[in-house]
Amino acid sequence: MMFKKKLFHKLGLSLLILGSSQSLMAQQTTVTLKADQAAGQISKHIYGHFAEHLGRCIYDGFYVGENSKIPNTAGVRNDIVAALKNLNIPNLRWPGGCFADRYHWKDGIGPKDQRPSIVNTMWGGVTEDNSFGTHDFLNMCKLLGTEPYLAGNTGSGTVQELADWVQYVNFEGRSPMSDLRVKNGQEKPWEVKFWGVGNEAWGCGGSMTPEYYVGEYRKYATFMEGKNLYKIASGANGDDYHWTETLMKGIPLNLMDGIALHHYSVPNWDKKGPSTGFSEQQYFETMKSALRMEELITKHTAIMDKYDPKKKISLVVDEWGGWYDVEKGTNPGFLYQQSTMRDAMIAGATLNIFNNHSDRVKIANLAQCVNVLQAVILTSGEKMLLSPTYHVMEMYKVHQDATLIPVEVKTEDYVFGNEKLPSVSVSASKDATGLTHISAVNVNRNKEEEVQIDVTGKTYKSVSGRILTAAKVDDHNTFENPEAVKPAVFKAAILRDGKLKIKLPPFSVVVLELK
Repeated sequence: MMFKKKLFHKLGLSLLILGSSQSLMAQQTTVTLKADQAAGQISKHIYGHFAEHLGRCIYDGFYVGENSKIPNTAGVRNDIVAALKNLNIPNLRWPGGCFADRYHWKDGIGPKDQRPSIVNTMWGGVTEDNSFGTHDFLNMCKLLGTEPYLAGNTGSGTVQELADWVQYVNFEGRSPMSDLRVKNGQEKPWEVKFWGVGNEAWGCGGSMTPEYYVGEYRKYATFMEGKNLYKIASGANGDDYHWTETLMKGIPLNLMDGIALHHYSVPNWDKKGPSTGFSEQQYFETMKSALRMEELITKHTAIMDKYDPKKKISLVVDEWGGWYDVEKGTNPGFLYQQSTMRDAMIAGATLNIFNNHSDRVKIANLAQCVNVLQAVILTSGEKMLLSPTYHVMEMYKVHQDATLIPVEVKTEDYVFGNEKLPSVSVSASKDATGLTHISAVNVNRNKEEEVQIDVTGKTYKSVSGRILTAAKVDDHNTFENPEAVKPAVFKAAILRDGKLKIKLPPFSVVVLELK
């Protein structure tokens, strides 16, 4: 069996199967591509990222300081900037997370040697010198070519503090805050659009009830004044549908633009399990939790539809991803974990769900960007690697701002014990140049899936694609072998007579391009 998988991998993933192993017997999936039923735009902001003051995400991640030997621009690593620009990263959320409701933005402006130090009581109890603050983050976003998403402090902060922050970064005329910005070296405002009005108000953001938070939100949002602000309410933890109902009932629609939702692929919060070397049961349970995103979005959307049938308010899934036990020998409060093909499965399947619900899901943020949780980038000193999750995000960038093509999927099940999950998920889109892209994920750890896609009614002349898979489901990139897992050309696609046939290996992600 191991010989077959190695050979399978060495043959450029051309999907040649030797013999008849029971664990690799193909299953059948049928997909109908409804190319004549375009269903609105997939917002590029679904492909957003998250940078919290947590562990080595900011300090010793993005930011190494201007005196570092690592090539940088104003202290920000050039290699990270280049890697994220290659993802067409649309937005970046900062400074938290739980840190946001402990962060006082005025501590992070002005001359760096005059900024007060703070203790990050939320994550690891480490002391930070505030050398990375508002100017540093917003100028980094300019380097990245991305839109900033600022999370405001409604927990330990004040209404005036958040109102001042909005004025500081956005007001173009003369005012106390814009004058202070100019004094600190920034003549023109940054014109930040996306604003979170607190974070996880039900927990680390203040342990509030939804009824209490409604009043707080209305107050804060009223005094966040400026043009073109996109205000996002702190939303539900997973399946807390009462939270969403209370916000939709209690907040005037003209006061908010989005409601957040947080869901991590964690089967057991008390015993998350390792990021590598996990059992099939741990893999199955993690994928079960990840695929639950479909149910959560469907049910929260149904509540929002009652009060907002025109879908003015977005569902903003601004924290999602896999969460495991930290790597041995690392600070438990730093949440540093390895990223494997299991994480690629989480990413591909979740992004398919977001794409297919893009009528309501307009913004999402993978947690997190560098060195924390399901990171797309890991660093160690001067070394940097791209994770399997990074490669999925790069393969899927073709969907950004493309027109959704609805799909109907009938798939076999991935069975483990007495439980089962759908093996294959699919989403499709048509971009501005007329190209059609189909992304397909097989989460089944053991079996190949034969997929037949009905494209009747469209005359496609050619198909090409890329695949991400590996010999083992916990394969990952290391600083010694940073390209162990990376995309390859996909050769197992046949287009004939209105039908597209492909073979998906176990635990694989494929993105096809049809012309």
